[in-house]
Amino acid sequence: MIVRKNPSADLTKYNSLFYAIGLSISLLLVVTAFEWKFYDDGSVANIDTDINSMFDEVLDIPPTEQPPPPPPSKNRFIEIVEVPDLEEIEEDINIELDVDVTEDMVIEHVEIEAPDIMEEEAEEIFTVVENQPEPTGGYEAFYKFVGEELKYPTFALRSNVEGRVFVQFVVEKDGTLTDFIVARGIGAGCDQEAVRVLKMAPKWKPGKQRGRSVRVRMILPITFKIAGQG
Repeated sequence: MIVRKNPSADLTKYNSLFYAIGLSISLLLVVTAFEWKFYDDGSVANIDTDINSMFDEVLDIPPTEQPPPPPPSKNRFIEIVEVPDLEEIEEDINIELDVDVTEDMVIEHVEIEAPDIMEEEAEEIFTVVENQPEPTGGYEAFYKFVGEELKYPTFALRSNVEGRVFVQFVVEKDGTLTDFIVARGIGAGCDQEAVRVLKMAPKWKPGKQRGRSVRVRMILPITFKIAGQG
């Protein structure tokens, strides 16, 4: 047996009515809340008292006296003085020309010779160039020459002084060696002997920068070693 609900007891058909009644009650409560007015018996009296007290405290401020503006300055008139016309000075100017100029005369071109200015080439000394200077015949031939010419100083030989002497010098444009300076020495007469031998060295091939010979500074070691010692 299927139980069926009695149509008279079905309340769903009144949903729209219940919704409309609830909405009306809500709107009525909102309007009542905004329109409701509260009155305070003593507020008006207090406001009047405060306003009167404020006006009572206002002080009468006397008007400030401003000094009158200074009188306008008198216009300074510029006095115009008439200047008489300058007298014309008549003078005969005679121009004497020693040369008779004719239409057929041709003026030769005049050339002004400038004084000869000797341009001194900057004697710059390079340290690194495109083509470094080197001894004639190579370094092997150069050190062979040094070994043949070098004489071991007696004091250094007796004192067993050995080592390298670094000599700084300049290879000139023509290959000669100049400006000898001992950059680092070992003493005992070895420094002077190294410089003496380098001054006797033949000319080197000069260094070149951009195809031309230039001065180049170099540092070369000269070794002093006693034969027979390890």
